Amino acid sequence: MPWTDNHKQVTRKRILDSAARLFAHKGYDNVSINEVMQDAGLTRGAFYAHFGSKSELYAESIITAATNGSDSLQQFSSSTQSFDYLIKAYLSQEHRAGDEMHCPLAFLVTDVSQRDDTVRNVYTQAFKGFVNRLSTIKQNPKSLSTETALQNAVLMIGGLAIARAINEEALAEQLLNACQQGVKL
Repeated sequence: MPWTDNHKQVTRKRILDSAARLFAHKGYDNVSINEVMQDAGLTRGAFYAHFGSKSELYAESIITAATNGSDSLQQFSSSTQSFDYLIKAYLSQEHRAGDEMHCPLAFLVTDVSQRDDTVRNVYTQAFKGFVNRLSTIKQNPKSLSTETALQNAVLMIGGLAIARAINEEALAEQLLNACQQGVKL
């Protein structure tokens, strides 16, 4: 049976989704190409039909995770869900665990700082997109200033990143709650 017209696109998405999740949980150095391909249900040989290097996969997986997260933010900006609900969902123990959501901005912040300019450029673009999305969520009575949107982004991303790094559950919960209170409309 021949492949469908979109087979390569579907396969590439499976690889990127697996890579985004694995890199978010383990970082660049602790994930192999073989592991990504196995998680995607493919052989290593299929990798090179889609990507030239692990670094290229890493950069594109950041874009994939950021796009998935942006789609979630878009749902909040165009639905009846409130901005407060978004903040509580982002700064939650569930997000901290990363089982369902894994924001690359928070999960990879220290990992990305050790990568090449291509990866850092992708991260920078994802951060800019996050700030822009926060500044234009429709539930706000007015658009946020760039300064306020940046402050909110830092509270959200930084709060989640630190909560993930510490090993005291009560302190992590306290930190997440404090960051929720600090985010401004």
